Amino acid sequence: MSEGPIPVGPQEGAAHTSWTPSGEVAAKPSESAVIDAIARVYDPEIPVNIYELGLIYAIEIEDDGRVKIEMTLTAPACPSAQELPEQVREMVLAVPGVTGVDVEVVWDPPWDPSRMSDEARLQLNLF
Repeated sequence: MSEGPIPVGPQEGAAHTSWTPSGEVAAKPSESAVIDAIARVYDPEIPVNIYELGLIYAIEIEDDGRVKIEMTLTAPACPSAQELPEQVREMVLAVPGVTGVDVEVVWDPPWDPSRMSDEARLQLNLF
C-alpha cells in the first residue's frame, strides 16, 4: 500500500518494516537514505548534485521497498538525458531495503533556477 508521494524537502523519513517473501522482516528504506543516494548524482555540466539543483520532484516509497521517483532535467535537450535517470536508479537501488526503482522524467512543471537550494545557489555563486 502506498503512502503517497513524499514531499521533497529537509524533513526526515522514518524507517518502517515490511515482510519479505520468505517471511523475514525487512526495513523499508527511509526517505533520508533515498535522498542521500540521489544526492550522489551530479549534473556533469554543473558542479552541484541533482537533488540540490531541484531536479527531483517527488519520491514515493512503497511498503515493499519499491521506490518511484519523478525527476526533470534542466532542459529537454540536456546532453545527459539518458544517463542521469539511470544513475539515479542505480544509486537508489543500492540503498538497503530498496527492492526496485522506477525513475520517470517529467517536464511539467518545467525546471527553473528558483527550484535550486540555497546551498546550490551558494556553490554556483548565484546570490
